[in-house]
Amino acid sequence: MYAVIRAGGKQYRVAPGDVVRVESQGTGKDGTIEFSDVLAVSAADGEIVRPQSGASVTGEILEQGRADKILVFHYKRKKQYKKIAGHRQPFTAVRITEIAFDGQKFTAPALPKKEAKPKKENPVEAAAETPVLKAKAPAKKKAAAKKPAAKKAAPKKKK
Repeated sequence: MYAVIRAGGKQYRVAPGDVVRVESQGTGKDGTIEFSDVLAVSAADGEIVRPQSGASVTGEILEQGRADKILVFHYKRKKQYKKIAGHRQPFTAVRITEIAFDGQKFTAPALPKKEAKPKKENPVEAAAETPVLKAKAPAKKKAAAKKPAAKKAAPKKKK
């Protein structure tokens, strides 16, 4: 099951559980976002259907950020003209959680929650449990070998 949605002037093929980077969207309510502009949906029997209305795709916002910098360089030869500018496109990373169409709902499996490690309460006990590393003495420098004396210049030839 997949759907084709339109977001930010581009089209994306999404399935439940996919993570898509779309053009920067609003924060949405409770970190979720709904795409109502659904262009096509693949039905259960494999055929592609263009929904008239009522189809929606729901996702949860994972992160918002800016993409890598793109350099825009303008140059005209023989005219001493150069101009450079940078651009970073903002994006929103969305994990597709549900595709609803024609009374059917296809949902993504829930992600396992990460368990936080318990913190140690007493710093003295924590320090006592960590192994103490002995500091190494700095290595002794080896005696520098004497360099041979510079060679004397060869005598000049006489004519």
